[in-house]
Amino acid sequence: MSKAFVKESDDDEDDDVAEASTEKRRPAGDNHITPAGFRALQQELERLWKVERPRVTDEVAVAAAQGDRSENAEYIYGKKKLREIDRRIRFLTKRLDAVTVVEPSKTQLGKVYFGAWFTIEDEDGVESTYRIVGTDEVDLAQRKISVRSPVAQALLGKREGDSAVVQRPKGATEVTVVKVWYEPAD
Repeated sequence: MSKAFVKESDDDEDDDVAEASTEKRRPAGDNHITPAGFRALQQELERLWKVERPRVTDEVAVAAAQGDRSENAEYIYGKKKLREIDRRIRFLTKRLDAVTVVEPSKTQLGKVYFGAWFTIEDEDGVESTYRIVGTDEVDLAQRKISVRSPVAQALLGKREGDSAVVQRPKGATEVTVVKVWYEPAD
């Protein structure tokens, strides 16, 4: 069969194309990160590079020594896991080079801006606390929301006591800023 009709593909090339298309889809300005978020990405990269990758490499070497690799599940799974780790390492390396660490300035204190923690009260008197972070740091369990979220967009620049209308999927609601604070830099 002619090679013209056979698609030969290298998994790593496909991964690079997928990563490149993901990067292109990020809206402009999505490269901001808090100092804590930057440290977390650095720590993940270091853990993957110094702990996880060597461990999986050793497991793959042991599995490869067992003989026939085509039917060796440990070898096949280990190689897949190694590709996933390498893909994440490449992504983190590129991302750490692309992000801008944003620290609050003294003029921002008391106002809701990037990196701020704030408590809001809705029309029903329910209070919620959030922190505005970059897209790489979003964690709803820890109440960290994207700077691009409707809540963040509605509250940027607001002070304690200010109100804003937040557009939600179930309709608009008015919220009042109860408290604003920033964590001190480590």
